[in-house]
Order: sequence, then C-alpha cells, then structure tokens
Amino acid sequence: MGHLTTESIEMYLLQIALLGQPGKPVPVPRLANELSVSKVSANEMCRKLTDRGLVTYAPYKGVTLTGDGENLARRVLRHRRLWEVFFFEKLGIHPELAEEMACRFEHVTPDALADRLDAFLDFPQFSPQNEPIPGTGAGAAAANVRPLSSLPAGALATVAGVQADPPTREFLERRGICRGANIEVLAVGPDGARLLNVNGQNLSLSHSISEGITTCEPV
Repeated sequence: MGHLTTESIEMYLLQIALLGQPGKPVPVPRLANELSVSKVSANEMCRKLTDRGLVTYAPYKGVTLTGDGENLARRVLRHRRLWEVFFFEKLGIHPELAEEMACRFEHVTPDALADRLDAFLDFPQFSPQNEPIPGTGAGAAAANVRPLSSLPAGALATVAGVQADPPTREFLERRGICRGANIEVLAVGPDGARLLNVNGQNLSLSHSISEGITTCEPV
C-alpha cells in the first residue's frame, strides 16, 4: 500500500521505530520530548498516522508501528545510515557530525539512489556508530555482533565496523583492520589489550581501541 509522506511524518515514524521495544507501545509524551514538540502536536500527528494506517494507538499506553509504518521507517533509517557511512568513510567526517548531516539527506533520497550508494560503499552492514543498516542483512547478523574487546583468546571473527577518530582509523586500515577483514585473537593482556593475527601479521591493540571495533561471526 503506497503512502504520501512528508518529512514530519517520516521523522515521527523513524522516532517511534528507534524508541520502540517489542510488544511495548511508545508513550506519546516521550515521543513529543524526543522530537522537541508539544504533546498536543504529537497527539495530532499520531491521530493522522493512525488514520493513514501507519500506527496503532492504545489509549494511555502509546503508539506502535503497523507493518506499513515499519517499512517506511526502515526505508528512511536505511537512507540515513548509508549517508552516515559515506560521510564518515569517504569524507572523514566525525560519526556524530556524519549522523547530523545524514538526517538532512534521508528524506530526499530516492530508493534508486540509496541502492547505488549501497553498492558504491560495498554494501555496509553497520553505520559508523555500529548500528545495523536495514535492508542489508545486518539485522540478522546483529544478534551475533560483539565488540572486539569482549572476544577471548582463540576467537575467530570478521570485522563488521570500526568506530575511531580518523588517524586511528587510518592506522587500522593500513594494518588490515577494516570491514570484512578476518581476524584471530591470539592473546588477551591483563589490561584488556588484544594481540591479533591479521592477514598473517601480529597486531596489538589497546582495550580502548578494541572497544570501537565491532565483530561478527567469521564469514
């Protein structure tokens, strides 16, 4: 079923998706607070979304996305996180600023452009802040995602994402730590540092750097 959407409607749907938990409606006052709007405005929009079949409203409990609403929210979220990856990986913009800029592009990005952007970025599974990107299979993999800092000695894993400042990220990429790289944890130091085998070369990383590296089951 098609829906004419506005940026405001998309922002509401996206925020409901981000705040929602399985089986738990999002309270309208919380939604209003997150979007920095009045409770009256939030209630009016929720009624509009209900009329369009995008949410269901439970009095005194809150709103839940319908199937159509969830699909639209996932579409916008996919656009946002793909732009985050582009700004971060290709332009070297800090993850927080990349997210802020991506919010300006997410509503005006046609699906065809998003598909081309996805391919250009080599089909990333995670944003720079290690959030799964809808539509790439990341959701299924997310359940097995763990920070490198939690892996024990002997663990084999694939790098899913790297969150670090540009100099550190450049260093890691030179040493083979990038999305899709297979690694082995050789040892764990008392301070949490990890000794890795990356492409046949040993690499020692501090605990703080290891925390910013997301891994998943080896592929």
